[in-house]
Amino acid sequence: MSSKRLPRALAVTTTLVTMVSAHLLMVPKPAHATFGTADVKPIESNIAAKPWAAATAATGSSNARLAIDGDPTTSWQPGRAGARQWLTVDLGGTYDNLRKVKVIFPDRGVAHRYVVEASSDGRRWKTIADRSHNRAVSRGEVHLFTRPATRFVRLTFTGGPGRARAGVSELQVFNYLREDLTLGADLSWMDDVQDRQYWVDPLAEDRGAGPHLLDVAKDRGMQHTRLRIWNEPRSESTGQPTPIPRQGPERSLTSAKWIKQRGMGLGIDFHYADSWADPSKQPKPRAWAELEFADLSHAVYDFTADYLKRLIRQGTTPEKVAVGNEIINGFMYGSEAAHIGTTNPPYFVDQADIYQSQPGGGLLWKYWRSTDPVERQLYDQSWDRFTTLAAAGIEAVRDASPTSKVEIHVIVDKDKLAKTMEFWHQFLTRVKAKGQNPDVLAISYYPEWHGTPEALDLNLNTMATAYPGYEIDIAETAYPASGGDGSPLPNSPYPRTVQGQADAIRRVFQAANDVVDNRGSGVLVWEPAGYQPMFRAVPGLANTWEPHASINVFNASRAKHILQDTVHTATVVGAAPKLPSSLHMLTTANNTITRVPVRWQPLPPGATDRPGEVTVTGTTGTGPVTAVIDVMPSHGEHDVTTS
Repeated sequence: MSSKRLPRALAVTTTLVTMVSAHLLMVPKPAHATFGTADVKPIESNIAAKPWAAATAATGSSNARLAIDGDPTTSWQPGRAGARQWLTVDLGGTYDNLRKVKVIFPDRGVAHRYVVEASSDGRRWKTIADRSHNRAVSRGEVHLFTRPATRFVRLTFTGGPGRARAGVSELQVFNYLREDLTLGADLSWMDDVQDRQYWVDPLAEDRGAGPHLLDVAKDRGMQHTRLRIWNEPRSESTGQPTPIPRQGPERSLTSAKWIKQRGMGLGIDFHYADSWADPSKQPKPRAWAELEFADLSHAVYDFTADYLKRLIRQGTTPEKVAVGNEIINGFMYGSEAAHIGTTNPPYFVDQADIYQSQPGGGLLWKYWRSTDPVERQLYDQSWDRFTTLAAAGIEAVRDASPTSKVEIHVIVDKDKLAKTMEFWHQFLTRVKAKGQNPDVLAISYYPEWHGTPEALDLNLNTMATAYPGYEIDIAETAYPASGGDGSPLPNSPYPRTVQGQADAIRRVFQAANDVVDNRGSGVLVWEPAGYQPMFRAVPGLANTWEPHASINVFNASRAKHILQDTVHTATVVGAAPKLPSSLHMLTTANNTITRVPVRWQPLPPGATDRPGEVTVTGTTGTGPVTAVIDVMPSHGEHDVTTS
């Protein structure tokens, strides 16, 4: 994360302090518990509609994809009648938390008879819904199920009365947020603001979580906290040591204690720099700047191992360690910076005689596709230096903290997936040749730089399928709740509001959760108390901040109950439909399916006076439901028996 993205919100403290004396002379006005509103619903994602899903059929496979295109007006139809017909959806990989299948048929007014099965390998199948003896006229149905490691879902027609025929308009398979998907944040700035109070509701008798920022974070569902580590914190402009070495090794030891005291996971993000390291700048630490390359490699190993040992000695073993930060262009730049054309940070350029005196780990992407032998050699040499340094960092983690997972964190710039895939190819090939290997491949995602949510889906799944031996993380993401008159950020559909902030972050959680083979392992929001903040200063109270309603996304995105939320039924003109008094509900904590009562709204007057479709809403104790009623002509075969 670049220093040019530092939060203006942190400047509010000075203003608040000047208000203290006036505040003491008056009775404080009540503060809102949250700023703005956000209705956060559990994440539900139709995996069958993803671009990596595929559909095949017994006959008519050429149009099988019409059954998973998200458009109920199109449908798969068999190429011929009579034979036993089936449609299979391949989700592209296994999923452990699929819980619902929704099927919609193209024909109204008939009783469809079928079986729905699930499989991990396409050979061994388990029945999840048997409607082979169905007599109810219905254009679709919702089936709840639990079957870990499902990759294939198959619908097989078993025949039907009269004019029933095979065909599927939509076969949807829904995924829900896994419990083992770790949600959290980089909260390194807690070091800067440790004197500030963060209350859920500062004026209520029961103030809720607090006083520390981490208390609120844990209360609202954050499970893991990452800390960035600068070697010797310095001003990004001057290169001089900062008066207070925030986010340096010493102070971060204290932050690590706070995290572990609250039972949260700890991540360490080594920048291997004294100031911000990101795709546009990767300065060497001053203490290492003039080391010869072999000594630089030893310094990386020693610094990494020594610091991890200090963490372990104080009882704060990290669950995850990132070797470098957003290192798509390498790290610890040295003399190769002349080829890269680096202009940041200022001290790295102004003191080039020091910082660029020896080779470092910068990558020479300008020669990536060059056919010139000299340029190609420079490209390969830069990769060798970079991966030598990275391998030293990985080895240090393995030796000093063997239970910690090693993460390599890069970016996928908008429309630059090919570059990132070249990075992974070169990096993994070379570090493995040096005897090392990471556990986690991670990217940042900020839509203004990295593209649409759909591009994020594609990027994650391309990485996962190309390199199946690794976990996939989103190491940084954020979205603003204000600015731009509420208009969305570039490449994003979400407005800059509290609701938009919740929806945007929720969509990133979904993308990680939807990675094939359950390989998405976690998402971290970057500095939610300062950058594009999920908090605001409480008016009239010094050093007191409160969370936006969007912070509920960490808890509320996980489904506790999954409803049979849509009922398809039919009636004839002039007759009232028979709507069920209860519907199925799956409880995720124990995977049990029970029935819950439903209360339906009255039908609009004259709703069944003519053929067509009528929609009625209902309410249950766990959420709304919908009934879709086909009103059929009063002649012909229309058995409206309910099953």
